[in-house]
Amino acid sequence: MSACVPTRATQPTDSATPERLHQPHSPPPAPRRRFHLAGADVSASIAVFLIALPLSLGIALATGAPLQAGLVAAAVGGLVAGRFGGSALQVSGPAAGLTVVTADLIHRYGWRTTCAITVLAGLAQLGLGCLRVARTALAVSPAIVHGMLAGIGVTIAVAQLHIVLGGTPQSSVLANLLALPAQVAAGRAAALVVSALTLTLLLLWPRLPGRAGRLLRKVPAALVAVSGATAVASLTGLTLPRVELPSWSSHALAGLPEGPALGLVAAVLTITLVCSVQSLLGAVAVDKLVAARAASPDGAEPTDGTGSAAIGSASPTGSTTAAASPATVPSAPRVARSDLDRELLGQGAANIVSGALGGLPIAGVAVRSSANVRAGAVSRNSTMLHGVLVVVAALLMVPILELIPLASLAALVMAVGIQMVSLHHIRTVTRHREVLVYAVTTLGVVFLGVLQGVALGIAVAVATALHRLAHTRITHDEKEGVHHVRVRGQLTFLAVPRLSRALHVVPHGAPAVVELDGSFMDHAAYETLQDWQKTHTAHGGTVEFGGRRPGLRIAEPVIPHADEDADCRCGPWTPWRNHQCDLTSLAPATTDEADGRRTDTVIATSTNTNTETATGPGTHAPTPTRTRTTAAESTPPESAGAKNADVPPDDTDGGRNRDTDRKETDPPPTAHQLVRGISAFQRNTAPLVRDELERLAREGQRPSQLFLTCADSRLVTSMITSSGPGDLFVVRNVGNLVPLPGEDSGDDSVAAAIEYAVDVLEVRSITVCGHSGCGAMQALLNAEPGEARTPLKRWLRHGLPSLERMADDGRPWARLAGRAAADAVEQLCLTNVVQQLDHLRAHASVDRALRAGALELHGMYFHVGEAQAYLLTEGKVFDHVRPVDVPA
Repeated sequence: MSACVPTRATQPTDSATPERLHQPHSPPPAPRRRFHLAGADVSASIAVFLIALPLSLGIALATGAPLQAGLVAAAVGGLVAGRFGGSALQVSGPAAGLTVVTADLIHRYGWRTTCAITVLAGLAQLGLGCLRVARTALAVSPAIVHGMLAGIGVTIAVAQLHIVLGGTPQSSVLANLLALPAQVAAGRAAALVVSALTLTLLLLWPRLPGRAGRLLRKVPAALVAVSGATAVASLTGLTLPRVELPSWSSHALAGLPEGPALGLVAAVLTITLVCSVQSLLGAVAVDKLVAARAASPDGAEPTDGTGSAAIGSASPTGSTTAAASPATVPSAPRVARSDLDRELLGQGAANIVSGALGGLPIAGVAVRSSANVRAGAVSRNSTMLHGVLVVVAALLMVPILELIPLASLAALVMAVGIQMVSLHHIRTVTRHREVLVYAVTTLGVVFLGVLQGVALGIAVAVATALHRLAHTRITHDEKEGVHHVRVRGQLTFLAVPRLSRALHVVPHGAPAVVELDGSFMDHAAYETLQDWQKTHTAHGGTVEFGGRRPGLRIAEPVIPHADEDADCRCGPWTPWRNHQCDLTSLAPATTDEADGRRTDTVIATSTNTNTETATGPGTHAPTPTRTRTTAAESTPPESAGAKNADVPPDDTDGGRNRDTDRKETDPPPTAHQLVRGISAFQRNTAPLVRDELERLAREGQRPSQLFLTCADSRLVTSMITSSGPGDLFVVRNVGNLVPLPGEDSGDDSVAAAIEYAVDVLEVRSITVCGHSGCGAMQALLNAEPGEARTPLKRWLRHGLPSLERMADDGRPWARLAGRAAADAVEQLCLTNVVQQLDHLRAHASVDRALRAGALELHGMYFHVGEAQAYLLTEGKVFDHVRPVDVPA
């Protein structure tokens, strides 16, 4: 034994000295990795397996392939793509988006050649992965992807409707539509009963109410629907076609491709395109789901359909069961972001193996992937274990699988196809003015085929982009002697002739306003505007640019000139820094008579608009916009809090009135501020939001949230929630109070807003938002019995239950995660949010919506000084809202 390597007996006992089990001057051996299977991965794999089993059989049935091919693809997708793919939690297998393509290939070339095409497509994916072009695939317009999947969904639904009715589908959508009346007239009762039962269970299972329903909903609706229909068909002895799984010894494998070379190449390209795009989009969607799960304080999965929306397929389970977040498991590893190039390599390897073994083409699947994330999976072991379970089921559960009626599987796949036509996607493409691309792609896929439909969609998308770039609307009109030239759209050399004609209509010496509403200007247009401006001003005219105007750089959105609004540094859609306007120019400088010190008077607007009038000194003094001495700073806090006025009160020490230098004919400074703000909006912001506001005016408001918060001026709801026009239905009052319903409430305005938001606008969530330094809560704490019943005091009585709740030792206090409340005011602010949520539940409209599962309630606390939002979680804890990595 080498003397350089001591034995264990001679090892020192000091734990700080590590063992040396390798030769000196050589690198230490890599640590032996021990396989660890987390319990979360086991439970997630079972949930995914229960969804994958019936869907794999149903998709195989829809393509016309051997039913065992669906099981082969599901197993290979779990084991191969799960092991070698770049997305740890994405589940791959036979996808509904490939149904139409695969069915067409089987009809044209036969099953063995289709398997060979799948192998060649896998090789093509390997080549693309080696070239590292995965990100390029994401450049396809979402309208094309959603249109393609919608067209495939329509094709699937129409074809499977024939099997649901007990018949046989035709080879095309048009033929299926023409044969549908005869199929309905045939009226096969057994198939209709089984299909109707499957669809009923599929629809109602995710909507089971109550605590028992919440537990039952953990079982996938797809499994319940197929199992229930199978049990009914077996117990009642219905005679109808069922699953037939031949012996594995007779399973057909891939053969040499036979057919015209050009057709085979087109088939390989089609499979490669559809598989790659769907898998890559699915990986991106899974990253969003994982990030949202990690950011959720209680581990609950957001129910906005992010994952399925990004892929274009909704879960047939319809369930949004919350799963425990990995954050709740102390040893849970962090899930890495997807490596898209590696994902493409893994998908290619899986398609090669699946095609060689006689399986269907493989892609990332929305339904199984979202279920995997929701079930709490923490590594790729869940995906691989689900593949193992599929293998076990294919070998040991054949007698049970052969009891499943084909009509039940067809109804399941038909529901998946219908859900692929997403109303959310249609609204999105309509909002982005891409409905033409979506419609052309959908109709092309339905009536011509997937490859042809996608090609048409790409052509229309390119034509639309060129039209938007080249189409520029230029108008000229005269109002009160001022000539207005408006340019809508991108300003390129193609629009220079029309721009020149419009500019030369403006007579010499006349005032002119040029409004540029666009994000791009090329060099030719810039020089045209610049030359005209020099010529026009040389002849005594004036030129003012509005909207996006030419600045120092060509072809970039620019900012207003520095000499405009020099005393107001707030621009449209900019970070809220120094947003208050410096109104030094509106009030003259004064000299303190006591020491001759010059003081620049700055009008300080009140930053607390709720209850500082009732509580004496405000908890936060008005914040000046400059560091020099201001009138607000020189005012005693007692008088500032008592007056709560926009203009500071007169000095009480003999100083002269700060308003004496202003002429009586001048408008007050606050009027200047209002006019300047409106003018800045009309000039800079209105051109940017006019199209969106025109759409909202035309379509009406459809907000998704009711946001109930305090009237405090420091709470800018649109800024805190990053929302825009039409997103929030906002109700503001002193103290964010929700009076209990009843005749003695004395105020129905809040109740009316709640009823309107829930019953008419059909909002999906209500948020009660409190904030730090709330004057209403301070007034409640400082209230003395027997005080005058002013309107403010009468209103604040709705906050008394919050005081009682905080004083109740039998109830746990609402608290902030990581620290205790700073003082009694902050504790009452937190308690008040919890109490007002209880008041919300007492309103009839809210109670109905909650019981129907159509509404969510959220509590929120915003700390003004920290600019930090906290969301209420289980256990009455307000936890941080952490940054979420969301792609732009």
